[in-house]
Amino acid sequence: MEIPSEIRNALNAEPLEIQNIISEKLKQKLAQVPTKPGVYLHKNSSGTIIYVGKAKNLRNRLRSYFQEGRIVDAKTKAMVSHIDDFDFLVVDTEDEAFILEDNLIKKHKPKYNILLRDDKTYPYIKVTSEEYPKIFPTRKVIKDGSKYFGPYSDVPSMKMMLRIIRSLFYVRSCNLKLTKQSIEDKKFKLCLDYYIHKCEGPCVGYISREHYQENIKNAMHILQGRTKKLVQLLEERMQELAENEKFEQAAEIRDKLLSLQDFAARQKIVSQDFKDKDVFGIARIEDSVCSVVFLVREGKVIGKKHFFVKSSLESTEAEIIQRTLETWYMNTEFLPDEVLLPHEPEDLEYLTDWIQKRFRQNLVFSIPMAGDKQKLVAMVNENAKFILQEHLNSIEKREKQVPKAILSLQRDLRLKRPPIRLECFDNSHIQGTDLVSSMVVFEQGKPKKSEYRKFKSETVQRNDDYATMKEVVRRRYTRVLAEKQQLPDLIIIDGGKGQLNAAVEVLEELQILHKTNIIGLAKRLEEVFVPGESDSLLLPKASLSLRLLQQIRDEAHRFAITYHRKLREKRTLQTELTKIPGIGKTKAEKLLKHFGSVKSIKEQSIDELSKVVSTADAERINQYFNRLDE
Repeated sequence: MEIPSEIRNALNAEPLEIQNIISEKLKQKLAQVPTKPGVYLHKNSSGTIIYVGKAKNLRNRLRSYFQEGRIVDAKTKAMVSHIDDFDFLVVDTEDEAFILEDNLIKKHKPKYNILLRDDKTYPYIKVTSEEYPKIFPTRKVIKDGSKYFGPYSDVPSMKMMLRIIRSLFYVRSCNLKLTKQSIEDKKFKLCLDYYIHKCEGPCVGYISREHYQENIKNAMHILQGRTKKLVQLLEERMQELAENEKFEQAAEIRDKLLSLQDFAARQKIVSQDFKDKDVFGIARIEDSVCSVVFLVREGKVIGKKHFFVKSSLESTEAEIIQRTLETWYMNTEFLPDEVLLPHEPEDLEYLTDWIQKRFRQNLVFSIPMAGDKQKLVAMVNENAKFILQEHLNSIEKREKQVPKAILSLQRDLRLKRPPIRLECFDNSHIQGTDLVSSMVVFEQGKPKKSEYRKFKSETVQRNDDYATMKEVVRRRYTRVLAEKQQLPDLIIIDGGKGQLNAAVEVLEELQILHKTNIIGLAKRLEEVFVPGESDSLLLPKASLSLRLLQQIRDEAHRFAITYHRKLREKRTLQTELTKIPGIGKTKAEKLLKHFGSVKSIKEQSIDELSKVVSTADAERINQYFNRLDE
């Protein structure tokens, strides 16, 4: 029997509410979406991307957001209510969709996506993709064809592993560009490593490329945690050498075996079945989440990696695990025998299908409920909790160490959080010429000179302080947004309401005014102007907050004046000295370096000038300035 429409509408109140917000524009656009795999971007009414997703079938996925009767959680309901438009990008494969989605999330940081903050403090071991590869630790992962192992949270153990590898397999430590041709051309000489028995001399052809590559292959067995297989290979090689009465070489292999077995004995065994596993864990404390993956190879933990998720109250464990798995297997080249999980991911079928196509092998996911595997997952969960608590404690400790002047500034300006990072702008010119600006940065109340920036006006040709401020603020924060740099906690504009309003206009245009704080500081009465307030703030003259503002304002002024002087000196150099016949830029700089200024050069005799340039040039300089004085 058909359900009456009024009852059906009452039962489906929430989905109908979502359905009713679809505009005619969206309905028409949905009809044009193809059934191919790709990535979609939901946008709000201001054009800001609020969510990035992927789909095997773009049309079905996009339509599912607005289907009547679809059960949705609170976060999805809130997101759908803000969708005003969407874009989509068609790709050829699901692998491309995963990579594109990941890149777009990192680029746009949409409000409703889970943003994993990758921990980059732990090092990796890199095996370069050269004819004669190098093996060394690094904290930068670059997609250049090299192989990376790790990350390693236990740095001393990682260093010991590298020492073992170098002592066993004589991996070169030099940075020579070794190729078959360069070695045949005898471009290199042996270094100390060869003579102290740390290298076998591949640079001069003492060992073949095949022999060296075999050493690298064996070294990678250790990096992959496959010491058992390597021990077996070395034992077979030692036996073969002994049978052929090559006892010295067999003894070398025996020593390597002893070192390798000693190294393997130091690694903690966490699994008795000796299968390769990736074990994932998750921990939540209030609105922060940490997800962790332990790399278990031949029963031993050889590395781990963790991710932090902030403001995650509305995100489920299933969503976070899904995002963690996607991120991990997008950036690793190794697939274990099985994966142990604390919760089922949001879309396991899609994930399994994608991994099978990417690695061309199946991966077994399991959520153990009892036994040794469940204990292993519980151990990783406990580690995730410990890592997260340690992270939150370090944040709390940093906040407690905030200088008094910063806390005073937060209080006096009524800011929501301490203004740890301050950026201050100042303009400088002389009678409307050489329009320049400066930006100085203070962190924790101290100058951070490495991040100071200077600007020469590109669009303003006359003395217009407001237009100059607009140009500089726009240039600065357009670049900040493009390069995903940190926005300051407080922007300080050296000037009154006019300069402040000019800067505010630009921040509104860039849609970042709500993400930071901004004030103007007028020098006359040390008045502080705040956007939207007609009256200025007068901070106590002896207050720490006013002293800090004055310090950063004076530093911005000093930096701008210094830059202005350099430009003026350069202009003077070009308009005075280089006008003299025979005096080019090089000679002019030489004269300035010796005498200090154009004025000093003008006062020198021909004999003094001849000590720096030729007599003919000295006479020309003297004649030029004498004519100017006539």
